[in-house]
Amino acid sequence: MVRMVVMGLCLAAGPAICSADARTGTVAAQTVAPATADAGTGAIAALGRRMFFDPSLSASGKLACSSCHDPNYAYGPPPGKAIALGGKNMDRGGTRAVPSLRYLHQVPPFAEHYHFADGDNGPGGGYTWDGRAALRREQAKLPLLAANEMANSGPTEVAERLRRSSYAEDFRRAFGRDIFDRPEAAFEAGLQALEAFQQVPSEFYPYTSKYDAFLRGQADLTDAEERGVALFKDPAKGNCASCHGTVIRDGGLPTFTDFDYINVGVPRNPKIEANADPAYFDLGLCGPARTDLATRKELCGYFRSPSVRNVAIRDAFFHNGVFHSLREVLHFYVERDIKPEKWYPRNADGSVHKFDDLPPGAPDNVDHDAPLNRKPGDSPALTDAEIEDLIAFLQTLTDGYHPGPDGS
Repeated sequence: MVRMVVMGLCLAAGPAICSADARTGTVAAQTVAPATADAGTGAIAALGRRMFFDPSLSASGKLACSSCHDPNYAYGPPPGKAIALGGKNMDRGGTRAVPSLRYLHQVPPFAEHYHFADGDNGPGGGYTWDGRAALRREQAKLPLLAANEMANSGPTEVAERLRRSSYAEDFRRAFGRDIFDRPEAAFEAGLQALEAFQQVPSEFYPYTSKYDAFLRGQADLTDAEERGVALFKDPAKGNCASCHGTVIRDGGLPTFTDFDYINVGVPRNPKIEANADPAYFDLGLCGPARTDLATRKELCGYFRSPSVRNVAIRDAFFHNGVFHSLREVLHFYVERDIKPEKWYPRNADGSVHKFDDLPPGAPDNVDHDAPLNRKPGDSPALTDAEIEDLIAFLQTLTDGYHPGPDGS
């Protein structure tokens, strides 16, 4: 599915963000309210911060939310930790690559027929790779109770850990003196606190990349970065913007995702413990982690398109973390169907086992839009030089940029 998007130039700095008039090209400043008016300013968000960095909330006593979602890596995984170990004895392998928690503030609840800006509709929205959590607090519950993550037996165990924490008295002040007499309520209060923390703008949607500075008129892009932007948007070349939109809409800077679901047929990752079982397949929307769409075979293999903000500081890509550099990802996109033998294993008869992370008989719902629209013998959609330009642009999406006085 191809979505044509436009890119506006934002000239206003500070809290005023801008939108472009599509007819005239003029830019008007607007003051944009944050997702939660008092996000990050109250006691509940402060409690959520303490919980987020507290390993004592796990059964092992060694795993905090921040162990996998490191603020030094845009609340994504540290190097080499994308497929993390967890569980009571820290010996249970993860089944998916840890995503970044940044720029999730505009994610809508999952809808099977989500209406996109271009009038198209299809699966969209929801937290996690398969969208099964409608709210951040629902997403926060999953790792707390997962046997291969923080491994608590249930809400009562989490509530007891909170009762024994160093911030228990702050918890009582925020939620009531008797909060720990009601374990289910204490658990829900903890989830509320984690959700409030993840709505702190400076932590979770700071918009401090070089590209943001460029949109505000505070920085210039290099020639390579400019070429990369064009390739990113070109539907015949990178076509990245069809899922990772660059449009400025409703006064907000782009999050670089349209919340869409897609199956690009990435290779199976043999480093995932569960994949040692040849009958195991992680099929995203149709399970096994998500169960309500298990019979919808046409949705098997679909995973939500993440934001590509801060993608240049990751070392694991796609839902299964099979690739470890942007360069490798982009070469896969342009060579998947031209050189399948480079990316997939061979069957016993020597033939290439394309799409080996999908079960036999799976419906053909793998994406074939550009640049995934080639066949053996065709030229790739991007040259090596164009891939380098595209990487140069993607590097401008990393938070923490400080423009110099000359806009460099």
